[in-house]
Amino acid sequence: MDVAAPGGGTFHVDVRGEGAPLLLLHGFTGSNRSWPDDCLDGLARVGRVVAPDLPGHGRTGVAGDAPPGLTQVLDGLEALLDGSSAEKATWIGYSMGGRIALAAAVLRPHRVGRLVLESTSPGLSTERERRARRERDEALADSIQERGVGPFVDAWMAQPLFRTERGLPEHIRQTERQRRLKNRSDGLAAALRGLGTGALPSFWDRLDGVAMPALVLTGGLDEKFAGIGRRMAHVMPGARLEVVPGAGHRVHLERPAEWSCAVEAFLDETSPVP
Repeated sequence: MDVAAPGGGTFHVDVRGEGAPLLLLHGFTGSNRSWPDDCLDGLARVGRVVAPDLPGHGRTGVAGDAPPGLTQVLDGLEALLDGSSAEKATWIGYSMGGRIALAAAVLRPHRVGRLVLESTSPGLSTERERRARRERDEALADSIQERGVGPFVDAWMAQPLFRTERGLPEHIRQTERQRRLKNRSDGLAAALRGLGTGALPSFWDRLDGVAMPALVLTGGLDEKFAGIGRRMAHVMPGARLEVVPGAGHRVHLERPAEWSCAVEAFLDETSPVP
């Protein structure tokens, strides 16, 4: 279904299950179809899965000429919760979606009952780092628009970050590629400019205020984000760390059964902060 967002535009949202809302946020170049059906079905047995296409991805466009900003996206996600008559939700985010979920926990904690953060980070610590990252992302966004989605997707999937996915069955890799190719070049470029790591603030110095129950989930083969996850879980009062052996950056794709086991166990064992 399509849900109107504040400031114009609409979110395309898939919903399954019943009960307390589980807001499921995909990563950059993904969509709400990026989550394996086994993961979605498992979550639907726990609550009502609300999975939007984030701005510039899937079937959700970008409103206006400006790139989507963090405030605009959080406003839109709050509108989804309002449409479900839910004050709070469990926010489950991967990579870019995890950064957005963490931002909600810091900036709008009254809307976040629990957190699941997969392979994500609180951002870059210094303005110098963020400025340099914005410059690289701007150049990459220009390249996406000039060369098109196809060459960009192939280059994106060839990054060392996703090297562990090369061992997946060919049909899974091709399905993932085709899903990414359904995105539009202008949408991905806008999302990169507005929601990239350099565009978002750093939340490292505010993690100690994130008190709701949180699961920090990483792959054991993803050394960079496993290290970031350990640092995050050490600082966040309500967090616990789960490292999935044999998985890389996209735990939900490479080890969906283990992902489901970890997330469902966390949801069964915790209750949102009232």
